[in-house]
Amino acid sequence: MQQPLLRILRREFIYLWYYFELQARQIFWYWVLGIAIGSLISVFAKDSIHQLFRKMNGKKWGVLGVVPACLLGIASPLCMYGTIPIAASFSRQGMRHDWLASFMMASILLNPQLIIYSASLGPTVLAVRIISCFLCGIAAGLLLRFFYRDKPFFDFTGFEERASHDTHPNLLIRYLLNVWRNVKATGPYFLAGIALSAVFQRYVPQDLMTRLFGGNEAWGVLMAATIGVPLYACGGGTIPLLREWLWQGMSIGSACAFMLTGPATKITNLGALKIVLGMRRFLLYWAFVIVFALFTGLVVNLIL
Repeated sequence: MQQPLLRILRREFIYLWYYFELQARQIFWYWVLGIAIGSLISVFAKDSIHQLFRKMNGKKWGVLGVVPACLLGIASPLCMYGTIPIAASFSRQGMRHDWLASFMMASILLNPQLIIYSASLGPTVLAVRIISCFLCGIAAGLLLRFFYRDKPFFDFTGFEERASHDTHPNLLIRYLLNVWRNVKATGPYFLAGIALSAVFQRYVPQDLMTRLFGGNEAWGVLMAATIGVPLYACGGGTIPLLREWLWQGMSIGSACAFMLTGPATKITNLGALKIVLGMRRFLLYWAFVIVFALFTGLVVNLIL
């Protein structure tokens, strides 16, 4: 009895290791390149990006200011925890809240490192991710402009701009330290994502994924947008899962919805968002993210 069980376990381990190793080989270099470029921008270009945004303050760009705010938000290498303190600094310097909303929304959804990771999903999905995140940032800024024109939307009380970790006098060591912090922050999620994708590939029937997330049905997009809320922990960790789901039949629109709701409602960051927004505006934020993700996912499915 024990011998057959051991043979079964050994066989399943071999299968899972095969799928794990296959996925790792396919996306490992995207992860390495993402870390290398992300750390490069973080160490040598982050301050310049934020300084460009500061220079927008006081300029009479009106509603068009949400466009450069969005682009600079995407270029910023900061995650949500880094974005909120820097946004607090911008706010105290008098930055308009509609421009701030566009910058923060775009920065939360996307950064240069995540763009490199997402390239492993193929050019179509990469383009969909970049365009949808950019439009989401634009929409956030426009909504604030038209509904909160004369009153503040954010409350940054208690948030201070954090001191930079990148202070070593030797530039090479400064860069390597940033790379190491990046590896420690994303590596476990990357490996966990590959392991989960191997489990999906081995045990989840392909037709099930097609029924849940495939086609143009609103149900598939809604399901993808919904699971993006609890499942998303790190961008690098979800890339292997998305690769597997897309291969098994997930529609690009459903993937788009997942890529919007996931980073926007990351569980670990919602506490800080609730403090900045307050309960009523926090619920409005959730509603905006879900509705935008559903609408965008359906449009993507219709187009593609």
